[in-house]
Amino acid sequence: MEIGRFLLGLCAFLCSCRSFSAESTCKLKAKFNLSGYKDVEKKKVVVGGMFPVHQRIASSDRNTSRVPVSSGCEGFNFRTFRWTQTMLFAINEINEKQDLLPNTNLGHVIYDSCFTISKAVEGTLTYLTGQDEAVPNYRCGTGAPLAALVGAGGSDLSIATARILGLYHFPQVSYSSTCSALESKFQFPTFLRTIPNDKHQSTAIAQLVLHFGWTWVGTIAADDDYGKYGIKAFKEQVEEAGVCISFSEILPKVSSQEDIQRIAETVVESTSKIIVVFSSDVDLSPLILELLRHNVTNRTWIASEAWVTSALINQPGVNSVLGGTLGFGVKRADIPGLRRHLLDLDPYSNQLTEEFWESLFNCTLDYGKAVRQAKQGNNGTLSRAVRGVPDGLCTGGESLAQLSNTYSDVSQLRITYSVYKAVYAVAHALHNLEHCEDGQGPFIGKSCADITNFEPWQLMYYMKNVRFKVPHTDEEVYFEDGDVEGVYDIINWQVSSYGEISYITVGSYNGSAAPEDRMTITNDSIEWNNEMLEPPRSVCSENCQPGTRKGIRQGEPVCCFDCIPCADGEISNSTNARACILCSYDEWSNEAHDSCVPKIIEFLAFGEPLGITLIAISAFGALVTIGVGVVFVVHIGTPLVKANDALLSFSLLFSLVVTFLCSIVFLGEPRHWSCMTSQVSLALGFALCLSSIMGKTAVLMLRAQALKAARIKAKAAAKAAKLAAAEAAANGGSPDVIFTNAFINGDSDARANPEVDSLTCAHQRAIAAVATLIQAVACTVWLIVLPPHPFENTSDQNIKIILECDEGSVVFICCIFAYDILLALLALIFAFMARKLEDHFSEAKCMTFGMLVFFIVWISFVPAYLSTRGKFMVAVQIFAILASSFGLLSCIFLPKCYIILAKPEHNREEMMKPRAKPRDGTSTGTSASFATAATEVNATIASTAIDD
Repeated sequence: MEIGRFLLGLCAFLCSCRSFSAESTCKLKAKFNLSGYKDVEKKKVVVGGMFPVHQRIASSDRNTSRVPVSSGCEGFNFRTFRWTQTMLFAINEINEKQDLLPNTNLGHVIYDSCFTISKAVEGTLTYLTGQDEAVPNYRCGTGAPLAALVGAGGSDLSIATARILGLYHFPQVSYSSTCSALESKFQFPTFLRTIPNDKHQSTAIAQLVLHFGWTWVGTIAADDDYGKYGIKAFKEQVEEAGVCISFSEILPKVSSQEDIQRIAETVVESTSKIIVVFSSDVDLSPLILELLRHNVTNRTWIASEAWVTSALINQPGVNSVLGGTLGFGVKRADIPGLRRHLLDLDPYSNQLTEEFWESLFNCTLDYGKAVRQAKQGNNGTLSRAVRGVPDGLCTGGESLAQLSNTYSDVSQLRITYSVYKAVYAVAHALHNLEHCEDGQGPFIGKSCADITNFEPWQLMYYMKNVRFKVPHTDEEVYFEDGDVEGVYDIINWQVSSYGEISYITVGSYNGSAAPEDRMTITNDSIEWNNEMLEPPRSVCSENCQPGTRKGIRQGEPVCCFDCIPCADGEISNSTNARACILCSYDEWSNEAHDSCVPKIIEFLAFGEPLGITLIAISAFGALVTIGVGVVFVVHIGTPLVKANDALLSFSLLFSLVVTFLCSIVFLGEPRHWSCMTSQVSLALGFALCLSSIMGKTAVLMLRAQALKAARIKAKAAAKAAKLAAAEAAANGGSPDVIFTNAFINGDSDARANPEVDSLTCAHQRAIAAVATLIQAVACTVWLIVLPPHPFENTSDQNIKIILECDEGSVVFICCIFAYDILLALLALIFAFMARKLEDHFSEAKCMTFGMLVFFIVWISFVPAYLSTRGKFMVAVQIFAILASSFGLLSCIFLPKCYIILAKPEHNREEMMKPRAKPRDGTSTGTSASFATAATEVNATIASTAIDD
């Protein structure tokens, strides 16, 4: 901006030399080539206008060997030409009014910007000069003052002109420049517009995208401030809401086939079904033609106001590509009389009008040009029949009404209506300026401005504060910092049965309303390009359903993700959850992982089949044990029952009843009493059982040891007697005397200790009582210090809460059951050592087998217990208790019961005595008492003597 000011000031300084000398050294460097409309004669005030009637500047040969000439324009645009005629219509309408500027006749100067910044600058400089030549910083014209500029078309053009006009505080009212950058009053102090600011449109498009749940969107923007600022604001809003941009392309201002081809391929390859376009129709039309060649369908286009109702885009055949387009159009209105004005056009009134006529009817109004074209078509000659009216010559009487053309189409007057409002805004500001009363003016000293000679900044005051109602629509127009309200119609491109596209309003947007009330849209009224009633889906990845979470793909937009199932114990109960929620300790995830459900409470209940089975087996074992006890009580006087302390047998039976019944306590929901009772009763039951067996086996083991010692002694005595007899015979003595002495000595030695059992019944009972008491004391300490208690086990099985008993102290329970194992081991050792006592009924062997079964059961129990979980651990433990109890009961008591009940003839005292030892010495021989051992010794000695 500073450089521009410097150049303008420098040029002004150079040109100021004209006031000092007739021979001025300053001269025009170029003459502008501008086309348009001009009517300033006998006008009090002139209103300027600038419209992009042509689409581009005509190419030049770039020859620098001659004086450069300002470029002409090409690509006539019928839509923008209608805007131009609307300004002329509005000025004529105002001049005819008696309530608006009744004493002022407005003139006009309208130039064609050719949709190019350079042409817009040319026109701006020409406006400021007041004549056809541009003399910056000077107004050289002497006619009516120029009030304001209506224009200059696109945002880029308005930005360029607004920078220059702002230097002079010259009012500018735009009808189609929506770029949000123009709202800066620091850069563009005199810029106003009758079309909404793009910040409203960007917000509206963002809300539309969010309304339909589109998260994967492509964007295309023109390579100008309008496209860049509009798409930038849109991206910021949607990306903040979680929408991702699939691709972002820029349309070149100068059409490049390579760039257009590349953008078309991007659209084809993209998976995005929604494409937002911020562009003018001129910049977008080449891409639409390329997409038609690629037969791109099944896309929904979101149009900005610059092309949403453009006839340049809406060409025959585009319905396959653009059908279902949604866009935002500025407010529409009907302007009575405009169509008649458009049709009542004199083709010879103006160079621009002539070009319009020739472009519309594809003919020429120039007779000489028509003749030349006819000669070229007939090899340089003309037939006599066509010499009067050559082919291609316009008559000037062609009918505009008979043509269906965007110029005469007044069904979608949106930008046209904005032009109409801009002209009336200038007129009302001039009206207020003209009717200012002296002494009540807004300027210094409350003065007023003169409408025939006012400064631009004076009109700018009235422009900023103007407030009026538009004729025929009664819309109230006023400016807030140069902008108007952001009101839009939501337009849908719908294909009729004839294959033509019509613009259907399906909603509206009001940027001034509350956020929740800004957009209203009727979804059912929309026709989509996918030939479906439902809106298209445009997502990079489908929504993650409840039960899964979003897993972001590395290096890709956040909208591209994988749906990862929640782990066991975790849930997600919403769509697109970013993380799974951990269930509480007493809950677990259901199969779908979308809700937490209470964990299954597991324990070995009394009523379930397994529990009933165990109870039945336990009861059966207890009843059998009691039955054995009853048998023993009935036959308590028999030798077999009395043998080896009957009281220990009854204590052993009682302990087995306890172990059978304590297994039932392990069933059911654990309670404090059941946890303590089950473990303690099991420990004490086995302690009493094993200590009773140990007391019995201890006596048997001592008997076996005594018998072994007696045998060794008898053999030694027999050997000594034999040697003595042999020696006596050799010496001639009497062998009978020797034998008798030997026998007497042997017999005397054998009877030296007639009672072999060093452990009496009292000793056995004391051993059992003390051993059991030690266990009872240990259990009591355990129950007092760290007793077992119910425990909810949530770690072994995720989906279950296992109710079980916590032992309280691992050390205590290990010590207690280690003590039981010690008793069992001693009992086994004692029984094993006494296994060779060969009575008619060998109790030691029965106990040995019983203890072997006990150890086999509990050794097998350990791996089985550790490999199971939940209620089956309890079942395994109960099975071990029952199996070991049945093993002891079967091995120790069933043989006795068999003899008592089935073989009573063997239940006699003599049957309890030892069997005779074979002479070959192959059998060791045993006895039920130490007296039998002495008898065997004597028999051995006698046998030896007889043999000798």
